[in-house]
Amino acid sequence: MAAPSTGRTPPRLLILLQDLEFGGTQRYAVNLLRHLDHGLFKPELWVMRGGEDLVQAVTAAGVKVTFLSKSSWVTPYAVSHLAWKLFRDPPDLIYTLTVVPNIWGRLFARAARVPVVSGYRSLVPNQREKYLWRLSSLIVCNAEASKRMLMERFGAEEGGVAVIPNGVDTDFFCPPPGPRAPYPTVVYVGRMVEEKDPLNLVEAFRLTAQEIPEARFRIVGNGHLKSRVTQTVHDCQLESRITLCPATTDVRSHLWDAWIFALGSASESSPNVVIEAMAAGLPVVATRVGGIPELVREGETGLMVEPRNPPALARALTGLLNDEQLRRSMGIKARETAVANYSLHEMAQRTQQAFLDVLRRARR
Repeated sequence: MAAPSTGRTPPRLLILLQDLEFGGTQRYAVNLLRHLDHGLFKPELWVMRGGEDLVQAVTAAGVKVTFLSKSSWVTPYAVSHLAWKLFRDPPDLIYTLTVVPNIWGRLFARAARVPVVSGYRSLVPNQREKYLWRLSSLIVCNAEASKRMLMERFGAEEGGVAVIPNGVDTDFFCPPPGPRAPYPTVVYVGRMVEEKDPLNLVEAFRLTAQEIPEARFRIVGNGHLKSRVTQTVHDCQLESRITLCPATTDVRSHLWDAWIFALGSASESSPNVVIEAMAAGLPVVATRVGGIPELVREGETGLMVEPRNPPALARALTGLLNDEQLRRSMGIKARETAVANYSLHEMAQRTQQAFLDVLRRARR
């Protein structure tokens, strides 16, 4: 087993990602790299395929990025390249994030006798958890709901799972003084993929627009369902109501314009963007799935509805858009909650302490 470094040289920490495209886990990795104590660890990032949206943010944190492949998918070459690099120059600790790294990273880490911490950041990711959780020295979840899923569905042992909530830079997202958009505005920021169910959101927006004709909706993000979303907006003749915006490294202007943040997901663990919206002073209307009820306090910082129920989502949006006092009080409380409970500093401190604990056990 690779031993932790001693003396003045900090241990090498490898974070392994599938890609650096816009996404919640990718942004989490960037924030962690920015806030880790580089005196305690020497971090580096390996990426298994192309997708470079967040490369600049990583390099700005003083961390080297190594692409194992620049292909649009994880090729056999990328997998073999990962194995070759791990056996040739093993790090002291590996932190695997996203599905493919959680499969191959754990298998090769065990073979190379390197301790591995695994991220479990989706409610039911297709990463062979039933068979592979035993290869992890520690599994880090961002929600209690995910920990329960690991234990009840896959048989993971409680002592091998830690829950460390997401964190955001609450100062960065603090809304500037002044009014928001002059017309009722609802925003969604996130990937356009099945688990986010953007078509559910579009239908809820259509129903809301029938009740509040002056309302406007903004969908910010990329993903393979974007063309379907675009076609649906066109078919429903909603182009003047719903604006589709590309993903961006800085979503603050969208959040600061909005009156409400909406999330219509079919499945979630603990979406980082909900905390970002709360830090921006927005009430949240979201589906009651995964770890979202751990973030949104029903009736206090937002409203929750059942998934795949556009009419219920529309009723919640319509009610809040029509109730300025409730909307403002929820927004104030949402920001207070984000500042008190979800700081980047706390997330990074708890994560690096978990890494140190794993290294100490490995050395023993």
